[in-house]
Amino acid sequence: MSLKLEDHIRQVLTQIEADGLYKRERNITSPQSGSITIAAAGGDRRVVNLCANNYLGLADHPDIIAAAKQGLDAFGFGMASVRFICGTQTLHRELEQTIARYLGKDDAILFAACFDANGGVFEPLLEAEDAIISDSLNHASIIDGVRLCKAKRFRFTNGDMNELEDRLKEADQAGSRFKLIVTDGVFSMDGYIANLPAICELAERYNALVMVDDCHATGHLGEAGRGTPTLTGVGQKVDILTGTLGKSLGGAMGGYVAASQPIIDLLRQRARPYLFSNSLAPAVAAGSIKAIEIAEQADDRRTTLAAHTKRFREGMQAAGFELLQGETPIIPVMLHEARLAQDMARALDERGVFVAGFFFPVVPKGKARIRTQMSAALTTQDIDFAIAAFTDAGKSLGII
Repeated sequence: MSLKLEDHIRQVLTQIEADGLYKRERNITSPQSGSITIAAAGGDRRVVNLCANNYLGLADHPDIIAAAKQGLDAFGFGMASVRFICGTQTLHRELEQTIARYLGKDDAILFAACFDANGGVFEPLLEAEDAIISDSLNHASIIDGVRLCKAKRFRFTNGDMNELEDRLKEADQAGSRFKLIVTDGVFSMDGYIANLPAICELAERYNALVMVDDCHATGHLGEAGRGTPTLTGVGQKVDILTGTLGKSLGGAMGGYVAASQPIIDLLRQRARPYLFSNSLAPAVAAGSIKAIEIAEQADDRRTTLAAHTKRFREGMQAAGFELLQGETPIIPVMLHEARLAQDMARALDERGVFVAGFFFPVVPKGKARIRTQMSAALTTQDIDFAIAAFTDAGKSLGII
């Protein structure tokens, strides 16, 4: 490596540190759950976990673990190949068909992660004479996927339906052949739910398709956890659904696209992250099938999750914290400055609550926060403990 490049990289890292933007990983020594143990200088410590995407609390579910072990025993450790060469087992097709049935689509296609699903979905379907109209707060994977596609790009301010209509008109004026509106179902940094009824109405009026990334909704929002299309009453008006197996649905890894048969068939032929990446490990596929089966019947867990969300939000508001409004298990505690967000995260860690500070470039400058996430694996006692810890830390730092 060029020594000049190394020197430049060191300078960049030093500046990231000076700006209070440096991210450090912490080692967990237990399974993912509502409370976890973390490695510490004086030995492992038990903490309440408020920053996992483990909404239904399935990450350590014994039936999912057992299914994964059975998959490991029956199908081996890994495929050592991409799908179209010799990397497809009956487990992979069973999982795809399970996802499609669960979401009410013709078929589904698996990817190593939803980042890959979003990275691979646009290029095979759309060309230079087409248009993509994207919400400004869409996930980074959507942004990167759109960049890989030759279609014309239009962006509308988050949730602004008047601006979305203006962009659709501009796409028509540009002579676009096909138009695709793409949005997160739940915006992960804010917890907002997309206005899918209005989006679908505009799509019908302007003859556009709708794609929703439902990573932060599938499993815990809507009837049977089928996500934001069910929650908002638009049903099958959404043409393409992308999602993950790495959050509510067991929390392992893997992503998918669910859509009509022609769309899925074309993605199998031309989606580059699918064609050039190994298949999911058999144990992950087997565990994910069981996770979907459990999630579909998990109304009790969804009720618990909703109760925790209400209790935490009300307690934090009563304590005087600034929260973004919403109805999802994502509850951002706004601190605005990156260094303050990191100081707060450290203070909470000292008090036995596991959180992470979010700051630029993950969120805009001046919008730093602690993004808390509720889980059905938490107890009422955990929620009350966390509120007390936040209150004590907030007072010590002069936040409240």
